[in-house]
Amino acid sequence: MKTKISATIFEQVYEVILERKNESSEKSYVASLMNKGTDSILKKIGEESAEVIIAAKNGNIKEQIHEVSDLWFHLLVLMVDQGLTLADIEKELGNRFGKSGLEEKAQRQTINL
Repeated sequence: MKTKISATIFEQVYEVILERKNESSEKSYVASLMNKGTDSILKKIGEESAEVIIAAKNGNIKEQIHEVSDLWFHLLVLMVDQGLTLADIEKELGNRFGKSGLEEKAQRQTINL
């Protein structure tokens, strides 16, 4: 059975990040992270990615859920920082849907040549 993930929570979190990026760094984690610059956001994504890997390696489902949520949050922060929207990602995934991963990757390599 497939589980449908509600995009609504992603949209809500994205909107909160948009709002908080302009708040005081003393009052908002998002603002403080964004004020430190893209490199700091990328560092957090790297840290969270490593934590997802460790949680998965350890087989701890609860920890995996927590760490994947942290990773997605920080990816949303990066998206706001870079001006990407959820619609941009949805469109890209829609373009890939129904293709095999190998086919899609081969098409990208042809385009990049």
